[in-house]
Order: sequence, then C-alpha cells, then structure tokens
Amino acid sequence: MPDQEPTQPTEPDTPYIAASSDLPEITVKAVVLGVLLSMTLAGANAYLGLFAGITVSASIPAAVISMAILKVFRKSNILENNIVQTSASAGESLAAGVIFTIPAMILLGTWTEFHYLETTLIAALGGTMGVLFTIPLRRALIVENPLRFPEGVATAEVLKVGDTGGSAVKYLVWAGTIGALFKLGETGFKLWGGAKQAAWFVGNSVVYVGSNLSPALVGVGYIVGLNIAVLIFIGGAINYLIAVPIVAAIQGIPAGALDPVSAANAIWSTQTRYLGVGSMVVGGLWALINVRSSIANGIRSGVAAYRRLKAGEPGDRLERDTPMQWVGMAMVFSVVPIFIMFWYFTGSVGVGFVMAIVMLIAGFLFSAVAGYMAGLVGSSNNPISGVTIATILTAALLLVALLGTDSVIGPAAAVLIGAVVACSAAIAGDNMQDLKAGRILGATPYKQQIMQFVGVIAAAVVIAPVLSLILDVYGIGPIRGLQPTTLAAPQASLMAAVSQGVFTRNLPWSMIFTGMAIAVVVIALDKALEARGSEFRTPVLAVAVGIYLPFQLSVAIAFGGLIAWAVSRYNKAAERSAPADARPALQEARTAGDRHGLLFAAGLITGEALVGILVAIPIAVTRDAEVLAFWGDHSSVTWPGMVLLALVIYGIYRVASGVTRERLRA
Repeated sequence: MPDQEPTQPTEPDTPYIAASSDLPEITVKAVVLGVLLSMTLAGANAYLGLFAGITVSASIPAAVISMAILKVFRKSNILENNIVQTSASAGESLAAGVIFTIPAMILLGTWTEFHYLETTLIAALGGTMGVLFTIPLRRALIVENPLRFPEGVATAEVLKVGDTGGSAVKYLVWAGTIGALFKLGETGFKLWGGAKQAAWFVGNSVVYVGSNLSPALVGVGYIVGLNIAVLIFIGGAINYLIAVPIVAAIQGIPAGALDPVSAANAIWSTQTRYLGVGSMVVGGLWALINVRSSIANGIRSGVAAYRRLKAGEPGDRLERDTPMQWVGMAMVFSVVPIFIMFWYFTGSVGVGFVMAIVMLIAGFLFSAVAGYMAGLVGSSNNPISGVTIATILTAALLLVALLGTDSVIGPAAAVLIGAVVACSAAIAGDNMQDLKAGRILGATPYKQQIMQFVGVIAAAVVIAPVLSLILDVYGIGPIRGLQPTTLAAPQASLMAAVSQGVFTRNLPWSMIFTGMAIAVVVIALDKALEARGSEFRTPVLAVAVGIYLPFQLSVAIAFGGLIAWAVSRYNKAAERSAPADARPALQEARTAGDRHGLLFAAGLITGEALVGILVAIPIAVTRDAEVLAFWGDHSSVTWPGMVLLALVIYGIYRVASGVTRERLRA
C-alpha cells in the first residue's frame, strides 16, 4: 500500500483540562441531554445494524450535537460535553449488542414479538456488566500501556474544536441533511431502489456483483479507513466471487432460484456464510489470546489502586475510578437477576446456574477482547459478532450435553447467553473509547463510568419498542413487514442458524472448518506483515465480517475506504510538492480536513439512520408501506440512486480535502 490512510491526531502529553480544575461534569442539563441522545441514537443504530449488519460509534455525532445544544446555555464546558457523549454513545453501543442477538429469538420462532421485560433486562444488565468489567482495565489499556483508540482520540479532538469556537459542526449538519433526504427519497418516497445487483449463470455456476446505494455505508467505509474497508471487501470477494461459484458448480443451482441474483444469495444464505462463522470463532479466540496479559495487568492495577485509596493516600482526580468494592457489589446484583431469568426460561436451577456461569466467564473475557480491539481499530470495528458467535457456539455445545439434541429451548437458551455477552462486549469497547477521550480532555473517570450506566439504562428502556416498530414495518429476515423488502439482520440470522444448527446437527461443518482455515491463513499473513513493519495489516475479524456480510454492503463500504485513501494521497502529494516552510501549514490543514471528513461521514450515517426510524412511524400508523410514495413506487429503478451516491462520494472527497486546497490557493 503506497500511501497511508488518514491518521487521527495524536494524544497530547498533558490533559486539556488540568487535574486541579473543578469544572462541573455531571450537571442536570448534561444528564437530561445524555439520556435523550442515548435513546435517540439507540433507535437509529438499531435500524442501521439490522439493515447493514454493522454499526458505527456515535461518540462523534453525539459530541457535536451536545456542543450545539449546550451552547444555548450561558454556562457550559467541555467536560459537560464529554459527559453527554459518554452517555449518548452508550445507547448506540447497547443497540449493537441487542440487534446482533435478540432478533434471533424471533427468527428461531421462540418469540413472536419482542418481549419488553426480557429484552430490557438483557440489555440493561448486559450493558451494566460491560461497564463493570472494563473498570479494572482502564489503567492497563489507557494509562500504563496506552493503545491508540482512534475514535476516542477523534472524539476528543472534535470536543476541543468546539471548545475553541470551531465551526466544523456545519459539516455534520450538511451531511445529516443529505443522509436524511437520501433515505427519505429511497425508503419513504420510493423514488429509486436501494441496491444495484447483477448476476449471470456461467455454465453450471453463478457469478454475482452488486453494491448497496447507501451513503451511510460509504460513511462507514470512510471512518474505518482503507485498510479495514479493503479487508471487508476481500472477505466479501472470497465468499461471493470464489466460494459461491464453487459451491454452485459442485452442488448445482438451488431449487426455486429463478434468476442468478436469487441463486447466488441463496447459496450464500444456506452455505457459504458459514465460512464467516468459522473465521469469527478463530478470530475471537485469537483476539482473546492477544489480550491475556492486559487482562491480568488491569486486574492487578485496579486492586492496587483500591488499596492505596483505602490507605488514605491522596488521589489524583484524573485517576479516580469507581471503587472496586462497588464494582463487586454491582456485579453480584447484575448476575442474580440474569440467573433467575435463565432459571425461569429453562425450568431448571442447574441449567440456569450453568448458563449464568458461562455468561459470566465469557462476558468478562470477551469484554476485555472488545476493549482491547477498540484500542487497536476503534469501537466501530469492535468484534461483537465474533465473540458472540464463539459464545453461542460454545454455549450450544454445552447445552446439548445438558439438555440433549431434542431440546426445544436449547437454541434459544444459547442465544440468550450470547445476547448478554454481546451487550457486555459492545458497552466495554465503547466505555474504553470514551475513557480514552476523557483521559485526553482531563475528565474524571468515575464520573464517566456513572454516565455510562445512565446511558445504558436509558437505551435499554426504549430498545424493545424500537425493535417492535422495525419488525412491524420493515420485517426482519424471513419475517415480512409492511415494506416489500425486509431488513437482512445478518448477524442475528447467523446467531439463530448457529445455535439451531448445533442442536439439529445440520451445520455445514465443512464450511465452518474451511472458514477456520481461512482465518489461520489471514492471521499468518498478518504476523508476516507485522514482522516486516508493514502499515497495511490484516486483522482477521475484519476479513471475517466481509465473508458473512452480503457482498453489496462490502462494496459500498469499500467505496468509503477508497475516498479516505484518495484524500490521504492528495494531501501527501500537496505536502511533498510544497516548499519546506509551507509544509507545517499543510499538515495542519490535513488534520483539519480529516476532522471535517469524519464529521461529514458521521452525519451521513446519523441522518440516514434516524430517518429510517422516522419513516417507519407513518407506515406503522397507516399500515400502508407506500403511504409516502406520492409519485408511485419506483424501487425497481436504480440509476437516480447511483447518480446521487456518486455526488455524495464526491462531496466527501471535497470536504475532506478542502482545507488543503484552500491553503494551496493561499
């Protein structure tokens, strides 16, 4: 890779706000705003995750929205803004854990609707455990052996811009409006279709290509950068351009597939996506191996800090975590109701106890994995899917031994364990990212941890009604709603298939083992690249994500990554060609442009996701999927969406490189 992808600003040696400062952090207006944003972003990310199979950290848009609103008040400060984004981003992360697992209960047929009490309990307690698990890890991953935490650093930079009077918020507003109008035109007014797909029968096989026309997915690709975007694309190419044609040639075209597009998608759905299962299992275990020493160091550091506090040693405000004895009591409080729910669901004290123990161990270990991975590649690439699949597969095999393969509740019981772990891991990654931003800004850790709890509870209260609305209007997987096209819910479908397949003994183990082998090859390649000091790396979980996502989503994400690379290449070329005395100014321009591009991409995601929820309301009320299609249904036509998406792509490039162009003209 000749050019680097955009880099985030580096962490300063001293915090932005000094330890001696007494600026208020948890205030009434900050709590109210944090709760409202947590609820809103939970709903938006629930839709995005069910649609695309991935979610993106909401810390940046939450920070910008907070800055815009708190400026209305006469007194507000940067630490209040940080508290708001800490709470708000918890809602986004909790939604990811929920939508990757809980819809599997519907797909398994165990539930016919999203039960409010059970869904809320799983989300709230799983998220709470995620906060608790990461408290001992803060010192190891942020203070003593600090990781990069790219999105945490970016969030801190955005907040500092707002504190110094920056006007970058306009990029979020513009992009949010564009994303909202794009989604309204496609889903609400039905002026064009949402994906361009093409496939051909070639002999006894089939070849498929396609791309989703979503600005939000392009924004995802821009934020994660070229390295991760390319790996996701490679994973999709391995599946759709290699595995699907091979399976079709060997096993034939699936019965009932009347056209090549449906044939390719059917092979992916029933066969080749299990390559992703195998890759995810190996990837999750590999990530766990990599963080084993950090887990031990974090626990030792947390216990040592508690002992110093008990001895009456004066503590630095910037090092005050939630007291360890409170963490222990809260952990017990969280586990007991989960055990009672498992007991009630299975009707067996013993099975419920085993489920609770498996959940507790997996939750702690994989929360550490998620926190570590957030430090490496950001919260948006948190390996929730990988750790959840590994948890569900392990839990299902254990439950088979306890309940037998004829158990009716076995698959759903495995999903419930995975759901708690998924919520815990999602919040853990988000919590570590927010604590990194707080470390840069000079926030008080225990106050951020309190607001994480607040954000978790706020999101948990609203997530079940949002899921019910989405199920009713859009449909999930094979369950149809009022809209003609259901949301794919790729992760939840995968979780359901894995848990059920263990009990029915019909998992395509050859595909799973092949996926494991692919993961081993990717890991070996990554280690070789690391030994060479290469800046392009191949984290296995990114490839695994691409393998089991529909290819059209991977292609759209790749577009975003290419934009990030093109901007970086333009900026580097400008710096190389400029006189030496002009290069510092161009480097500053590059940093500002990166920030503007991040805000624009985050706005596209936020605007599209929010309108996805809002459009669902009139459809649900009227029971008419075309209530907003005033000019008729043109969803079979895709060229308007292609043209508009091309303009959006050009817009991101212009925004991200605009500061450099202005400096060159000056």
